[in-house]
Amino acid sequence: MSKPLSLLFLVAALLSAQSPDVTGRWYATADFYGTPLDFPMDLSQQGDKLTGAFDGDKLEGTLTGNSLHFLAKDDHGGTEDLTATVQSGTISGAIVFVDGDDKEHPTTHQFTATLVPQRRTGTPQRHDFTPSTFHRQFSATNKPVLAVSPGDSIHTTTVDAGGTDEKGVTRVLGGNPETGPFYIETAAPGDILVVHLTRLRLNRDWAVSDDGIVDRGVDSDLAVKMKDGFKNVRWHLDREHGVATTEKPGERLARYTVPLRPMLGCVAVAPRSTQAPPGTGDSGRWGGNMDFNEIVEGATVYLPVNVPGALLYIGDGHAAQGDGELNGNALETSMDVEFTVDVVPHKSIMSPRVESGTHIMAMGLAGSLDDAFRAATANMAQWLTDDYKLTPSEIAQVLGTAAEYKVSEVADRNAGIVLKIDKNRLQSLALPK
Repeated sequence: MSKPLSLLFLVAALLSAQSPDVTGRWYATADFYGTPLDFPMDLSQQGDKLTGAFDGDKLEGTLTGNSLHFLAKDDHGGTEDLTATVQSGTISGAIVFVDGDDKEHPTTHQFTATLVPQRRTGTPQRHDFTPSTFHRQFSATNKPVLAVSPGDSIHTTTVDAGGTDEKGVTRVLGGNPETGPFYIETAAPGDILVVHLTRLRLNRDWAVSDDGIVDRGVDSDLAVKMKDGFKNVRWHLDREHGVATTEKPGERLARYTVPLRPMLGCVAVAPRSTQAPPGTGDSGRWGGNMDFNEIVEGATVYLPVNVPGALLYIGDGHAAQGDGELNGNALETSMDVEFTVDVVPHKSIMSPRVESGTHIMAMGLAGSLDDAFRAATANMAQWLTDDYKLTPSEIAQVLGTAAEYKVSEVADRNAGIVLKIDKNRLQSLALPK
């Protein structure tokens, strides 16, 4: 072999040795005019060739030494052209975004990408967390109070919707103050966060509600009759016998009791950074103030991850609540909570979902009951498509014979409808291999 040829092979070998391996799941955080936006990035490296996806768009590129370049294309003529340097476990550089409908005005943004860590092995841990601060916005900018791994459990407490704790001490201004957020390691945009509620227990003997009916629940005549409503009603919680009674009942309610069924009105992840942080009285695809009375002990809540770590919030404990939270408040109280978290990678859902021992439940949250009904139906259709591989015709046949609808929420900006299917009705379906 000639010396020049030997030298070429030596140089190529050195370059190859110097190139880091970037294969894996990354999330890129780009600066959009002062606002950080997160994008999932999957890279597969074969020699100096790169393939994968950027925010779901197929990419192809190269890695030469520490210099990385790829072009990703969407289905509408748009592209993401990334040029970067790999150093000390991070990828940083610039992305040129081209909108397929406005190719004449590309935008360039600086970014840094971090590798999504591998799931921790070993025995899951149990964390005891005593909150000292509470949040009134579901925000990605709130500092995490605790970082946990998938499979870990957290034991903590919540204040009530008015900000009062188990000792009757007001800790924070009302409006559904939240415990958290909890940072879930390995959770990245494009994943599903799984929250299994293993223990929901009342930690005091009283709750507050009121005697009004929200606007969605009254016609003009009933509204007139209810004009003096929304006065505070205080309830006694008899935890030993599992019932609630009003402390100052009217004549007809002297023997009226309500079975206790503790639930969480709020389970949420942080919304995308593109969205202004919503208040904790609001709801959406991130979850939030869903006020669904089947989010009880034993239930599992599924939420789409929008930011690295998911940032999980919980709060708004209810001792009991009828469908829809018709009074605007349920039996509002503080709560002792324990839950386990998990992450389903590379799988997305359009809206929150809930699972019990008997049912799968798809939520629809929208400005009207009609739109919430449509959203719940679409959410369940996606579930049956993704997990059971049903065709549109098969989905229609299942929903037309097995759907159960509940009004979950009418008190807030968004109404809630939940579509339930009994698991027994799904056992006969041929699951995909």
